[in-house]
Amino acid sequence: MALKLEQKKEIVAEVSEVANRSFSLIALDYRGLSVSDVTDLRAKARQAGVYLRVVRNTLARRALTGTSFECINDELVGPMLLAFTPEEVSVGARLIKDFTKSNEKLVVKALSMDGKVLDKQQLNFLATLPTRDEALAKLLMVMKAPITKFVQTLGAPHAKFVRTLAAVRDQKQA
Repeated sequence: MALKLEQKKEIVAEVSEVANRSFSLIALDYRGLSVSDVTDLRAKARQAGVYLRVVRNTLARRALTGTSFECINDELVGPMLLAFTPEEVSVGARLIKDFTKSNEKLVVKALSMDGKVLDKQQLNFLATLPTRDEALAKLLMVMKAPITKFVQTLGAPHAKFVRTLAAVRDQKQA
């Protein structure tokens, strides 16, 4: 079914808006996937906060022009499913990595982040990055560790003295 000019403009505007507020883009070749598989992928993406969209390549190129993902325009060949991650970098990569474990027909064609085209193998690296909350928790633990160790060190002589007195008391009672 042919799209009218107004529909095309709406698609370009929507994809461009999502691209401007996204951290990464994964272009996927979805040939060979069944409708139920694509529906399952879309449901998982919706839950994870990943924006998935099948867009004609000419419209995708226009939408990505002027964004940090313009570098990926040469890779847009054939049927493409675009996955934008607007909240966290690792969420989209983790979703795609998990989904490709059970569906080998979903192929990563291109990966872009911060205006650079990344190798397809770096999807695994992006998928292993911690989420924002996990990174903040690790940072807090690193910041808290010296203080905790200092307090434990200050308390160690007193605790050792009390344990020594308790041992002497137990020895005299026995």
